[in-house]
Amino acid sequence: MPTYPGAVSTVTVSTAATALPHARWAERADDHATRADALTAGWRERRAAGTTHAIEDFLFTYYPTRPAQLRRWHPGPGVVVARPDDDAGPVALATYAERAAWRWYRSTSDGVTLDVRAFLAERGDTVRYVHDLLEATASRPARFGCLGLHEWAMVYRDHAAGRATRHPLPLRLGGDGTDAVVESHRIRCTHFDAYRFFTPEASGLNTERPTRETQPALEQPGCLHANMDLYKWALKLGPAVPGELLLDTFELARDVRVLDMQASPYDVSPYGLAPVAIETPEGRAEYVRRQQEFAERSVTLRARLLDACETLLDTRRQARRDGKTRSSSSG
Repeated sequence: MPTYPGAVSTVTVSTAATALPHARWAERADDHATRADALTAGWRERRAAGTTHAIEDFLFTYYPTRPAQLRRWHPGPGVVVARPDDDAGPVALATYAERAAWRWYRSTSDGVTLDVRAFLAERGDTVRYVHDLLEATASRPARFGCLGLHEWAMVYRDHAAGRATRHPLPLRLGGDGTDAVVESHRIRCTHFDAYRFFTPEASGLNTERPTRETQPALEQPGCLHANMDLYKWALKLGPAVPGELLLDTFELARDVRVLDMQASPYDVSPYGLAPVAIETPEGRAEYVRRQQEFAERSVTLRARLLDACETLLDTRRQARRDGKTRSSSSG
């Protein structure tokens, strides 16, 4: 199995399953649920009150996620959660029975585990795509020259065209001041899912022409949105991602989102945030420093997601090899 800079191994590529006693996995599941509840508390409260938050709600609307989905702990592939003893009580037994009925899980003599074969039968193409994209991204040097101008390009000349901006916040420099910043900088966005929201007038100003097809060839680990998307890929991999890793990617995406909006043309002072004024030397230096910090955090998370993909793919390859060996022996 290849190794990646900063990798933290949370799973082992092996056909031998790791068994977790009931007390251990129940504790991890409870801790995970508590952590998830804390991370989704604001969203749940706003939903109940019918209010919105232009910064934080992005993680629940752009990356459509149910709090209950984040709350569900998965051990990851190659791990068996053991059945509780009969004297553990009805709640523990019911929780175990519910887990055994989850999609893509199967019961074994030792407990419940992810059914890798069934999961790959439905999600194999996704696993391969995510693996190849993450591996390609990790192989490239990080670039730190974009200065978050993608958000500025998303509102460029909106005021002149009479269009509403994407977020219900005023522009910090006004329409003309915002356009002037765009026109005085080089736009270097490599991320398709940012570029596709550029205004028609801004699209031609970008040095790149990202498309969905070229995303694996352009993605690089300095990009704020590529690092936020680690959360998206964790969601796509579903039960193949250990719960702790899923929430780690959520926290990175949350923190990156704050900088994304602080460095944007919007006035974020209503949320108690100071702007990162990328039109000034001081603001540009702060942006690059924080962008580098996020890139460093992303290295480990990207490697852990790659580990999960490798575990799935290696398990399937091993199963095929075992099947061929049995066929040869019986022949």
